[in-house]
Order: sequence, then structure tokens, then C-alpha cells
Amino acid sequence: MTPNDLDRRTFVGGLAAAGAVAAMPAPLHALADRQPSQKIRIACIGVGGMGFNDTRAASQEQLVAFADVDWRSAERAFRAWPTVKRYKDFREMLEKEKDNIDAVTVSTPDHVHAAAAMMALKMGKHVYCQKPLARTIGEVRALKGEAANRPKQITQMGNQGHANDGIRQIREWVEAGLIGNVQRVEYWTNRPIWPQAINRQTAAHNVPETLDWNLWVGPAALRPYNPAYAPFNWRGWWDFGTGAMGDMACHLMDAAYWVLGLKYPQRITPESTLLFSETAPASQRIMYEFPAIGARQAVKLTWRDGSLFPPKPEGWPESEDWPFDREGGQLWIGDKGMLLAGTYAENPRLLDAKVAAEVAASPVAKKYARTEGVYKEWFTAIRENKKAGSDFAGYAGPMTEMILIGCLAVRMGRSLEMDPETGVIKNAVPPAEWVNPSFRAGWTL
Repeated sequence: MTPNDLDRRTFVGGLAAAGAVAAMPAPLHALADRQPSQKIRIACIGVGGMGFNDTRAASQEQLVAFADVDWRSAERAFRAWPTVKRYKDFREMLEKEKDNIDAVTVSTPDHVHAAAAMMALKMGKHVYCQKPLARTIGEVRALKGEAANRPKQITQMGNQGHANDGIRQIREWVEAGLIGNVQRVEYWTNRPIWPQAINRQTAAHNVPETLDWNLWVGPAALRPYNPAYAPFNWRGWWDFGTGAMGDMACHLMDAAYWVLGLKYPQRITPESTLLFSETAPASQRIMYEFPAIGARQAVKLTWRDGSLFPPKPEGWPESEDWPFDREGGQLWIGDKGMLLAGTYAENPRLLDAKVAAEVAASPVAKKYARTEGVYKEWFTAIRENKKAGSDFAGYAGPMTEMILIGCLAVRMGRSLEMDPETGVIKNAVPPAEWVNPSFRAGWTL
């Protein structure tokens, strides 16, 4: 097996060799063994920032414990739910509360996703994890493999648009042939809205009293604290985040991945501003080329970030601004027409005014069941022992992997040729650490 063979055996095997969680799996508190009216008992890892939204949603059920490395960031959650137990180290929380919880939410920086989600899975818990599923391809494949072996544990990634109406309407329109065969999809976003394209910070800073910096760094290599990393600016650093694409593509590219049945591309061509060794570039353009499969024709997806916008589509009304949303959006181009939608596939609309009027008068039938949102979908799936829409093994893992291969191409500064069935890179050998990272002592998958 060659170093550039990006198949599951390579990464899962390598990660397993690095060590596994020492705790024996606790008995799964399956809700099937309890009364359906009982609340799902949830522990939350990360309760500040986006974690507060996840925690607020989890409060529909029963909150048991919080873990957060920064108690200033967590203060709003602590005030909102003052009786919930508090920890700084999620590992301690999971060990002490393993018999009291059914499910876990993971809302940390990207570099901690894999360690936290994997520990919860191995302890027999249902898991909700923010996007992207993990920071590297190897971590994603490890989580994907573990979740596949635990079908009774219900997993969900936090790409909320996948549970909303817009993505379903797009699929129904495409399958009804309203824009013909999809040839291209163009994406854009105003991210990054944090610093990127910078070198490592050297100025000395005191660690805030409320922050456990050692725990925040977690499995990554330890470095001195600097506000350039935490509490918010970590996304642009490759050791901690996945840049603008890793942040937003799990939302923007979700609809095409699902509607078009995408898998691995056969070619990725990256363009970017100046590359830096430790941070993502200021802006980038990445083209994914997917081969024809079955009745689906070959299709190209083009990603732009740093407020780069695609060309104005032919027929765009002169009275309307382009782009229609400067924060982000998607343009689908078929051989018979075009459609537009927002970052989360929200508010889709057909560009052809005549076709749009016909659809408004006679809507396309709803083929795909609507949900009550990403959180309620997860809770319902747990109660009914069925897959959630963005489960780790079948959906979230493969989609995140596809996105992270784009990040890898940018970091390598070159086009990548791939086997579209296996994901094997055929023309380059990526640095092993970028794909299958080493964990610091005390941290494992």
C-alpha cells in the first residue's frame, strides 16, 4: 500500500495503531429500554459560541453535564442552566457521567472534534458533532468507520441546511427536470471573517484566567497562548481548523452532494492567493470535476471564498444586484435553466421567470419528507432507532472527506488526480501529518 492511498484501511489502521480510548464501553442507555416519554439525557462538550445554540436545542431534552475549557465563554450557558454539572475536561465528564447520559453534543474547535466524538462513540453514546466532522481526512475516516460499526448509536453532523426544506425543494426541482441536466454549480462566501494568510504569532500573552489553554490545545502540538488562536480566530490555522472552505462548504456543497449523488472527484484544481505554512490563504478558487455516473452527466463544482464571486449569469435581471447575496450562495447551471439558493440551500428560486411562474402556479410534488430541523431530527432518530439525515457513516463522513480533499489540494498548491471510486490520489503523495495527524500524549482516537 502506497502512502498516497487514501483508502479506509490506511487511515483507520494507522490511527488505531496510535492508540484507542482506554475506557471499556459503558452499557448503552438505549431509549428502547426506557419509556418513550422520558427525556434523552445529554452531555454537552463546548457550550459557548455555536455550542450555546447546540446546548439550547439539547435543553428540549434533559441536560446532565457541561464541559468547556473556557468558563468565560461558557458563562451564558452556566447562567441559563445553573444546576447542570460543570467540567473543564470532557474526558473527565464522560468518565464520571457515563452511566447518567444517553447522548453527547460536540461543539469545539475542529481539532478536538475527532477525539471527543470518538470517545463518546466508544462509550456507547449517541453523538451530535458540529461541522466539519473532523479536521483531517484520517480523523473523518476513523469516525466514519467507528460509527458504521455502531448502527444503534445515532449520529448527526451539524450542517443544519440538510434538515431544512430548501435542499428538498432543490432536489425535487432538479429531478423534475426544471433546469435540465446539471452541468455546473458555482459557490461563493464572504468567509474568512477571521485572520488567514499570516505567520505564527511570536508575542507573549498571558492566558486568560478562565481558560485552560492546555485543554484548549487538546490533541494538537502545544504552543504558547495567543489571542490569534482563541477564542475565535482558530479557524484559519491548519493545526486547529480547516479554513473558510472547511467552515462553510459543509453547508454550501451539501445540496449538490446529496442531489447529484456525488462521491470523490476525478480531479481537483486549486487556485489561491499566497500560501502560508500554518494558515489557509486569504482567498481561493477550487474546481472539482466529477465524472458521469449512470444517468448523471459529468459535473463541475467551483468553490470561491474571500468574497470572490462567479460571473453574473446570462439573463440576470439588470434591476437586481449580483451577487444576490454577498455573504454566500450557490448557482446551479443546467442545460435548460438555472436556479439560485442561499448558503444553507434556503430560499431556492428558478432564474427563468416563465418557469418560476409555472411552478408557483402548479408546485412540483413534495417527494422528500420534511423535518422539524437538525436537532429534532436527531432526537426523533434516537427514539425511533433510525438513521439521522447527516449521519457520520453514510453521509456526513463521506461529504466532509470530499471537502477536506479540496483543502488538501490548496495546501499542496497543485492539482490532484483521483480515482473517483476509491479516493486514491494518483499523482501526488500528501504529507502524512496533514492526513493522519499525530496526537499529543494523553489524547487518542
